Amino acid sequence: MAEFRAVVSDPKDGKSYQVAVSGHHANSLIGKKIGDVVDGIFVGLPGFKLQITGGSDKDGFPMRKDLPGPRRKRLLMSKSIGFNAKEGGLRRRKNVRGNTVAPDTLQINMKVTQHGVKPISEIVKKEEKKQ
Repeated sequence: MAEFRAVVSDPKDGKSYQVAVSGHHANSLIGKKIGDVVDGIFVGLPGFKLQITGGSDKDGFPMRKDLPGPRRKRLLMSKSIGFNAKEGGLRRRKNVRGNTVAPDTLQINMKVTQHGVKPISEIVKKEEKKQ
């Protein structure tokens, strides 16, 4: 059974919200890629449309949009996602994860592309009180 932590960013108010995703909703996110737009019901936000912008796996390796598949690979990188070069021209071989959500993925970063009826802050607070 897959479990994810979805970090939903709302560009309207500039805040981010963490939502736990498990069960059949988490299984429906497996196979989605960075850039895909999914329905907010999978994350517990009905009426919202969310775009997957990135994530990281169980060991903390970031997902990259330009690496296809769910695999982990060592890439030679200059300053980009997964490596922040301290000086110009510096390159380093680093481990990164592919652009597809897999059961090894722990965190999925998303941004809101279409808002629902209620604000996200109200929906997330209701879920926190239930737990």
